[in-house]
Amino acid sequence: MLIRLGYEISIECAEPTPVISLLEIHKDRQADIKRQTRVLTSPSVPTRLYQDLHGNGCRRFTAPAGTFRILYDAVIEDSGETDAVNTLAREVPVAELPDEVLGYLLGSRYCETDHLSNLAWQLFGHLPSGWARVQAIVDYVHNRLSFGYGYARSTRTAAQAHEERVGVCRDFAHLAITLCRCMNIPARYVNGYLGDIGVPVDPAPMDFSAWFEVYLGGRWWSCDARHNQRRIGRILMATGRDATDVALTTSFGATTLKQFEVITNELPV
Repeated sequence: MLIRLGYEISIECAEPTPVISLLEIHKDRQADIKRQTRVLTSPSVPTRLYQDLHGNGCRRFTAPAGTFRILYDAVIEDSGETDAVNTLAREVPVAELPDEVLGYLLGSRYCETDHLSNLAWQLFGHLPSGWARVQAIVDYVHNRLSFGYGYARSTRTAAQAHEERVGVCRDFAHLAITLCRCMNIPARYVNGYLGDIGVPVDPAPMDFSAWFEVYLGGRWWSCDARHNQRRIGRILMATGRDATDVALTTSFGATTLKQFEVITNELPV
């Protein structure tokens, strides 16, 4: 299957403002790109790519004063298969985890393991380890929180989402990540494209999506506490400890968002 994806984002700057964007298709999916534009800016400014500590492609540039746009359009090939499942995937003992995975057991800005550890063990400590335990966590978060774009709040943490029982996709991901880490299951936050492929079309405007990945059986697996179903066409952009590490754009100065459009559509055969 072929998927067209891209974005157009406009911001208003009072003065020249340094910006970092994490809007690149992840290196693990670069080989699947069939055609793409280069990242365009209007007005045109120099941009530079670098790789952060998590292996994400980051783009640096300085947005001039006034209205500034950044655009991208691509077609990517996807298997058309739903997210992989392995009900036999086992938890890896902490002592045997790869060094680079250990950091995804620790608390972070939005994932306060110290606040939710006792709850996690009460809820999930008696369950079979591995895939079954992760699925129980996904089920719990999916049922615990109510989704709504009006619930969006950039400062909401996992513990606050659990208490308030509302959130957007990032809150579902943060809470599930935190509960997994409390159970010594490495979990990381993911940003990417997820179109309405194989599911009823959502009438809300298209957006980027957040989900999470868990480390079981020696590899990372995609999980989605918001939808709680295997989906088609996830296109990875960036991974990190939580939303802090994978902010779509970070501006080092005052900016106002003027336009935000995302495209993720399956192309006809």
